[in-house]
Amino acid sequence: MKLAFTVEAAGRTSQLQVDIDTFVIAGWAGRDRAAIDHHIEELAAIGVPRPSAVPLYYRVAENQLTQGPRIQAVGPHSSGEVETFVFTAGGELYVGLTSDHTDRKLESHSVALSKQLCAKPVGTTAWRFADVAGHWDELVIRSRIVEEGREVVYQEGALSALRLPGELIAGYTGGGALPAGCAMSCGTVGAIGGIRPSTSFAMELFDPRSGLSLRHAYTVDVLPEVA
Repeated sequence: MKLAFTVEAAGRTSQLQVDIDTFVIAGWAGRDRAAIDHHIEELAAIGVPRPSAVPLYYRVAENQLTQGPRIQAVGPHSSGEVETFVFTAGGELYVGLTSDHTDRKLESHSVALSKQLCAKPVGTTAWRFADVAGHWDELVIRSRIVEEGREVVYQEGALSALRLPGELIAGYTGGGALPAGCAMSCGTVGAIGGIRPSTSFAMELFDPRSGLSLRHAYTVDVLPEVA
C-alpha cells in the first residue's frame, strides 16, 4: 500500500511516499499495568476475550490502510480510536496519525477479526520522530465525534499514558528497529463517556511546545447488515 505524506519540519514542508507491506497494531499499550488489568476485566465482563500477552501485536492487512476522507462499514456497531502511526523511510522514523476503526459487535468474538474487518484511516501529514522524541510524553492525542448534531471530545490524553514507540517496536521486532515497509500504530487512550459509534470521526496529535498539530478526519458510510 502506497501512502503519501506532507512532512512538516522546521517550518518547512516536504513530500514523502512510502510503500507499506506490513501493518501492526500494538494493543494493550498503556504503561500502567494495573490500569490495563482493570480494563481487561471490564471488557471480559462484556464478553471481549482477554489478550494472550501485554502488549499484544495484531497484524492487519496493509490493504486496509486508507488516506481517503470516507470509509464504509457493515452495520452501526463500529467506532474509531485515535493512535499515533509510526513508519520508517530512508532509515528515519516518522510519526503520523491513524484510527484503529473497529467493529465492536465482532470484538466480543475476536479482537483480531474485529480489527481486520474495518478500514484504517491514516492522516496525510507527518513529523520526523526525532523532532518530537525529546518531549514525546507531552504530546496529546485527541478525537472528536458528532453526537446529536454537535461535535464533542471523544478521547483526549497525553502520550505519557502509553508505552514509548521504541519500546513497542522492540517488543515486536525482538529488539531491532522498525523495518522498512512496516508501520505500527501505538495504542490509544480511553473514550470519554464510553465507547460508542459515530459516523464522523476527527483526530489530532497536538504538540504543546510548538503549538502545531497533525489532523485528519473521516466519515463512515453504514452499509446494511443482511442475513
